[in-house]
Amino acid sequence: MDPKETKHVSAQAAESFTTRILTANGVPAENAALISKCLVQADLRGVDTHGITRIPSYMERIRQGVLDARARPVLRQITPVVAQVDGRNGFGFIGAHMGMGRAIEMAGEYGIGFVSVKHSNHVGMLAWVVQQAVEAGMMSLVFTNSSPALPVWGGRERLMGVSPLACGAPAGEEKAFILDMAPSVAARGKIYKAARRGETIPGDWALDGEGRPTVDPHRALEGVMLPMGGPKGSALAVMMDVFSGVLSGSAFAGHVTGPYDPSRPADVGHFLVAIKPDLFMGLEEFKERMDYLYRRVVGSEKMVGVDRIYYPGEIEQITHEERLKTGIPFIQAEIDSLNREADTVGVEHLVIS
Repeated sequence: MDPKETKHVSAQAAESFTTRILTANGVPAENAALISKCLVQADLRGVDTHGITRIPSYMERIRQGVLDARARPVLRQITPVVAQVDGRNGFGFIGAHMGMGRAIEMAGEYGIGFVSVKHSNHVGMLAWVVQQAVEAGMMSLVFTNSSPALPVWGGRERLMGVSPLACGAPAGEEKAFILDMAPSVAARGKIYKAARRGETIPGDWALDGEGRPTVDPHRALEGVMLPMGGPKGSALAVMMDVFSGVLSGSAFAGHVTGPYDPSRPADVGHFLVAIKPDLFMGLEEFKERMDYLYRRVVGSEKMVGVDRIYYPGEIEQITHEERLKTGIPFIQAEIDSLNREADTVGVEHLVIS
């Protein structure tokens, strides 16, 4: 059987399978359902690096005792518009979902809500947190820090994380604005994906352990990722550490542990903001203005060779719609890896469409 052969899995089958794996590893059913939904949403949006293929690394961290499968985050109110969640070394999805939920509640009453999350873990694709706010009719900002992978500009050691930032705003008739991006040329998860699939990477993504550009993902993982825009991307990575790590009381300055390292707790931090969009005008006027922005962006004059201009997050939304119909593509090697996890805990294998 060709390990690179592509198979398709329905979103429902992927969620059901992931929930079985999680609950069998001690994750409470309600939390397992949320984690599964977030991971599958990443796969549906085409962010395959943050989907259910993350399950083996997550489960290894549980087995090594560095991620608490049963942890229940605790929320503490600081001021009427500020709260903090202690993730208690549980899944990042649970703490972030609780935090954004509280930020939305505060914004609904006071116009804005800030939540800091400490002692957390990998939070997956940030767009799902933004989507939580959009569905509640809120604008949002979402930051997280992560394990060291980038050098600061002018340096050569891994110090800053490829720490993404995301933001969103609801619209009326048009698509919501959803931005989710890392401060590197490419997300580090894409390196792991290429290594897993036996593929090469573009030569401007990373340097190897000796500081040379490489197309080999394994050598790239021994070196450093490259920041987008040089010093600008580097500065954004530092900014994520300030708001997510320093401010929250979590690890920072290169001390976050990566999701593929089962040696110690990650101690990731997140920073979440929800904003009521009708603070300065009526909600309908706000939505009309967002719709106008969308139409201006996608209808602007195209450069030579471009067939279509996309709004931030629009390609992912289109992919989501397509994959709901066709299923999520996985190569056989990824399916085999997931099914080994199923065998470890004695649950049913992933159902192929």
